Amino acid sequence: MNRLNDATSPYLLQHAANPVDWHPWGEEAFAEARRRDVPLLISVGYSACHWCHVMAHESFEDAETAAVMNEHFVNVKVDREERPDVDAVYMTATQAMTQQGGWPMTVFATPEGHPFYCGTYFPRPHFRRLLAEIHRVWTGDRESVLRQGATVVEALNQGTTFPRGATPGAETLERAVANLRESFDEVAGGFGGAPKFPPSMVLEFLLRSGEREMSGKTLESMARGGIYDQLGGGFARYSVDSGWVVPHFEKMLYDNALLLRVYSHWWKAGGGDLARRVALETAGWMLRELRTPEGGFASALDADSEGVEGKFYVWTPEELREVLGDDDGRWAAGLFEVTGTFEHGTSVLQLPRDPEDPVRYAGVRGRLLAARELRVRPGRDDKVVASWNGLAIAALAEAGVLFERPDLVEAAVGAAELLATTHMADGRLLRTSRDGRAGANAGVLDDYANLAEGLVSLYGVTGTTRWLRLAGTLLDAVLDRFSDGSGGFYDTADDAERLFQRPQDPTDNATPSGQYAAAGALLSYGALTGAARYREAASAALGTVSVLAEGHARFAGWGLAVARAALDGPVEVAVVGSPADPRTAALHREALLADVPGLVVAPGEAGQTFPALLEGRGPIGDAPAAYVCRGFTCRLPVTTVDALRAELAAGA
Repeated sequence: MNRLNDATSPYLLQHAANPVDWHPWGEEAFAEARRRDVPLLISVGYSACHWCHVMAHESFEDAETAAVMNEHFVNVKVDREERPDVDAVYMTATQAMTQQGGWPMTVFATPEGHPFYCGTYFPRPHFRRLLAEIHRVWTGDRESVLRQGATVVEALNQGTTFPRGATPGAETLERAVANLRESFDEVAGGFGGAPKFPPSMVLEFLLRSGEREMSGKTLESMARGGIYDQLGGGFARYSVDSGWVVPHFEKMLYDNALLLRVYSHWWKAGGGDLARRVALETAGWMLRELRTPEGGFASALDADSEGVEGKFYVWTPEELREVLGDDDGRWAAGLFEVTGTFEHGTSVLQLPRDPEDPVRYAGVRGRLLAARELRVRPGRDDKVVASWNGLAIAALAEAGVLFERPDLVEAAVGAAELLATTHMADGRLLRTSRDGRAGANAGVLDDYANLAEGLVSLYGVTGTTRWLRLAGTLLDAVLDRFSDGSGGFYDTADDAERLFQRPQDPTDNATPSGQYAAAGALLSYGALTGAARYREAASAALGTVSVLAEGHARFAGWGLAVARAALDGPVEVAVVGSPADPRTAALHREALLADVPGLVVAPGEAGQTFPALLEGRGPIGDAPAAYVCRGFTCRLPVTTVDALRAELAAGA
């Protein structure tokens, strides 16, 4: 009996018709393994994962393989995006055993959940042999298996505390920039070799540090490469090569939310028309492709369509001519470098230079996009993840005000409404929802932290204090439920399901680490409210940054960005005046346009006492006023955009 039919996870639902007798993660599966006295086979993946689909087709849809799995194992299917805690502890075990990781992740564990053999993708013949060998060892040498599982768990639970140093200062951040330069690719941008992932958090740190060479080269190279969808906007998950040419084609909400925010900040820092275009195209793609009817944002688009990786996105010269005609087809093939960069003579579109004829380019691009819309579309994972929607809220709110696009701000508000009404229960946060129905999985640290970050940004754009108060509720839960007692945070709450290890990882991955995301939100919230509790917690959480900065800065990008903001104050701007007064709106937008690390903005009216940054500050005569402050110590208020610009340029 397959037990996945009632799942809220699209990934689990993809496996509901398998001949494998899948269980969802839970005590029922553990109890069944104990009752039958067989190991657990835990398969972890996500819906947009290409190799997860390959293994599913080869093995999990194969009746003979499924029969072996069902006879000798209790089989558990886990969506890593719904249960990042389960994924984290078993990925730690997989990396410890194999020195590598990835998805699908395949774990054999005792009925207590202790892993004793781990791997990733296995081709069907190898997988069949592995199943037989695991069964043989389990039945013939049980004691060695149990010892192996106990030894793995004991080893993983030793040394789980990450070393901490002092809160990073200016010299530490300078050494981090130097460390990043050591692995910087001067030809193509980015850091290290293939495969290359968008270094969103590192780029944010570099922009906040005023570093323009590495950040600008990387941002332009990604925008012109095949990792960026030159027709529809939005970024793929990563590039399989070092030049950003051929992507792994899945498109994730979290990547695009982070990159939308970075390209918007690059535009503020002088990135010009390219930064603006890519930011707005990425925002448009998010609204067009990922927005759900309930107002949230879906998790991802698949890499495959019609069972073929990248088929939706790639072109041949013949296909270009068929859509555009001979003349425009040849012109487009040259412009987009359609020279066989992918498989079977197809190419991923690139745009290495701006077209000399922008009108012709716009027409060609529009016709190609319309033709592509007739193809079979990649599948969409339409579950709403709190953490990633928090990233989207921050990015859309900021892009909306910077580029004067109120529809983007409205989209951010819509997502915040969904999270506030559907994902909150008794002051606690649920990680996922689908079709407006919340899942049962408790929020983890990055859900609380990234949503709080998004809500603080949304308050700064809209002035709606409801969002700031909700951010405070989330951050209080972070401090009360996730603290490790020594300045850091666990990834799960103190009342979460107990796994064989309580996960804690201060390093960034595809998204900011929960610890650094919490530090950033705490810093901003403390700057607006003046409450020392939040500022002190942010400072303590940054202690691990000093350890990573000199030798492993690539894995602490968001922590470094937060540390830069803390070192700068951060600068606080209170804008006081009637929201209906265009002079207030002009001051408010000017404050948000400032290229200042970690800037926080508090828009409000005279007499407002929350947040505390507004208390006691009012208009000057009948004119709205802006107060530029640091640590609640403010310079004289100003009433004109030019004067505010000068104050922000001079620093608080």
